[in-house]
Amino acid sequence: MAQRQQRRWGTAVVAGLVAGVCAGAAGCGGSGDAGEDDRAADPVETLRRAADTLVTAGSSKARTSMEMATGGTRVTIRGEGVYDYRRQLGQLKVVLPQDPAGTTEHRPIVELLAPGALFMKNRGAGVPADKWVRVDTATLSDGNLVTGGATDPYAAAEVLRGTRSATYVGRTELAGTEVRHFRGTADLAVAAKGASVGGRDALGAAAKGFATARVPFDVYLDDEGRIRKVRHRFSFVNGREKEAVAVASTTLLYDFGAPVDVRLPVSVDIYAGRIAEE
Repeated sequence: MAQRQQRRWGTAVVAGLVAGVCAGAAGCGGSGDAGEDDRAADPVETLRRAADTLVTAGSSKARTSMEMATGGTRVTIRGEGVYDYRRQLGQLKVVLPQDPAGTTEHRPIVELLAPGALFMKNRGAGVPADKWVRVDTATLSDGNLVTGGATDPYAAAEVLRGTRSATYVGRTELAGTEVRHFRGTADLAVAAKGASVGGRDALGAAAKGFATARVPFDVYLDDEGRIRKVRHRFSFVNGREKEAVAVASTTLLYDFGAPVDVRLPVSVDIYAGRIAEE
């Protein structure tokens, strides 16, 4: 019963949050000689290690955007917050777009990201304002790569553990930082096998739930091998649509070493009632 309720909740979130397409990751251009940097010589191995490099970095601030077009509507969902890669804990404030008529303004959703779980506040009809909704990410058909309207920053990095092919595009600059641009394709099933204990089940669910387990991506690494920007393109079926929907998720990481104080809600603060589908 609880698992069915979580699946219904996941469907409601997907329908409500991921309703359209983002504008965003107009990536950087640039060209260069792959021999100019040792890490560029083997792009596949470089990208498979990117998540471990974030763990070494410890923490960062993050900005996210999720883009999708469906039913002739384009929508951008944006998020901003912090993430602790060693504990795999993060907090994002996710801002939903206005209704097409521009008359309804949605309250920002506060999301707490934890291994195997997503906690959301200010989301779901009938949920008290002071309560959180908890979702087991392994029960979601997308493993929470799409459901929350923002991809967990560490999950975004762990997708790269499944890199099958990659090419080094060249050096460029991103927000004043010199970066190396790579482009490739990852396999979610392979990523799940190499993922951390906290992310393995969720990525495994995504590998089965997406229209295809292959995920094209563009990623930008700084000189220390840390992800500064990653953009994934997912093919997703949201439960209400029979046709696959293209979803683009972009994650920007910056201010490494930023303090992170994430406290997960205790059981008394978690809503156990029914979530209305919006």
